[in-house]
Amino acid sequence: MNHNPPGLTAEAPQQRQRRIVSRDQLVLVADDLGPLDAPAVILLHGGGQTRHSWAGAARALAQRGYRVINFDARGHGESDWSAAGAYSLDDRVADLEAIVTQLDQPFALVGASLGGATAIHAVAHAMQPAAVVLVDIVPHPELEGISRIVNFMRAHPDGFATLDDAVDAVAAYNPERPRPRDPNGLMRNLRQREDGRLYWHWDPRIVAARPQDHHDVVRRSAATLSQTGLPVLLVRGLKSDVVSDAGVAAFRAILPELEVADVGGAGHMVAGDRNDAFNGAVIAFLERHIPVE
Repeated sequence: MNHNPPGLTAEAPQQRQRRIVSRDQLVLVADDLGPLDAPAVILLHGGGQTRHSWAGAARALAQRGYRVINFDARGHGESDWSAAGAYSLDDRVADLEAIVTQLDQPFALVGASLGGATAIHAVAHAMQPAAVVLVDIVPHPELEGISRIVNFMRAHPDGFATLDDAVDAVAAYNPERPRPRDPNGLMRNLRQREDGRLYWHWDPRIVAARPQDHHDVVRRSAATLSQTGLPVLLVRGLKSDVVSDAGVAAFRAILPELEVADVGGAGHMVAGDRNDAFNGAVIAFLERHIPVE
């Protein structure tokens, strides 16, 4: 007897790795899961993360029959760093356009933090997704929470002598999350250089600019959302220090039709903290607005 919900397959979704060339000739590495002709969901991770932060969500979406494109943003993970330090939202939207132009089907954008800011800016640049999911990011975030993220990413420019030192740094940033049983999983986020020390996978120049400049761009772009009629879901962690009730209310003043899914027990890293609740909220929203045939 088949106990799977309609559209959900028990088999592991087929996964292909792709290399996408950006406008300025950077190579972006992506995982491409699920049926090639199905409605597409493009996953945009947050600053300091990699595509691996979406692993559970990508599998769940592909099992629901979606095509999922999950890529490392420029300057992150296995994707190239920009020699020119080109890390503006304009640069990130151009990368997204390089992906979208290869699609013949409707698509949705699911962006966390920096990825969500990229999605907002892309819509302002006339990109036409069928739906947008923003994960713990609003046009008016809490500056203290943003500063904590930026300070973490700017810290330890000289790297770490040992893996345990890197684990300690993550634990200090997020003390409520249990320390990993196997710290070797953190090596996905680290690179060992010739000096033998371990460094974060991201280009430090990503956080060279003032965060306020970035958020000014996001606020200007968000003003266009209400003109599009685009369905938008905000998924926020109720323990987040980035998205507050005031931030949600300010967003609703811009976009009265905004849908909000609150995830209890989750902080800013919603998908990592409560992946089951996150997947349920996102899949329910997408199945209403960009259903799989």
